[in-house]
Amino acid sequence: MDHHTYGVKFLRVRGFTLLELLVVIAIIGMLATYVGPRYFSQLGKSETTTARAQIDAFTKALDTYRIDTGRYPATDQGLNALLAAPAGVAKWNGPYLGKAVPTDPWGRAYIYRAPGTAGKDYEVLSYGKDGVPGGSGDDADLSN
Repeated sequence: MDHHTYGVKFLRVRGFTLLELLVVIAIIGMLATYVGPRYFSQLGKSETTTARAQIDAFTKALDTYRIDTGRYPATDQGLNALLAAPAGVAKWNGPYLGKAVPTDPWGRAYIYRAPGTAGKDYEVLSYGKDGVPGGSGDDADLSN
C-alpha cells in the first residue's frame, strides 16, 4: 500500500538542537541583565513620586483644615484630624480626605509634626525606602 493512496503526505519535521536552544536562552539572559536594572530603578522612582504626590495631597488638605478651623492639627491629633473632627475643634468642616490616610509606598505610616522643623508650621514626612532618618536616593527622606 502506497502512502499516496489516501492523500496523506509524510513530512519530515526537524526540531531544535540543544545548541540552538542554549544560544536563545543566552540571548534572553543578556537582554534581561540589560533591561532588569533599568526597570527596577524606574520602580524606585515611581514609589518616590507616589510619596511626593501623597504628601502634596496632605498639604492641600491640611491647608483647607487650617482655613476652616484657624490652625493646623496638633501632633497628637495627626493626619486623622483630616478624617474625623478632633474633640474641642470648632468649625471643622471635613472630612478633608476622600478616604483613609494611606501608608507611604513602603508600607509605613506618614509622620506628622506640628510645628515642623526649620520654622515650618507643620511637617508631613516619610523616611523613604529604608525607614530611617537620612539617606539618599530611594532611602532619602521625603517631606512637605
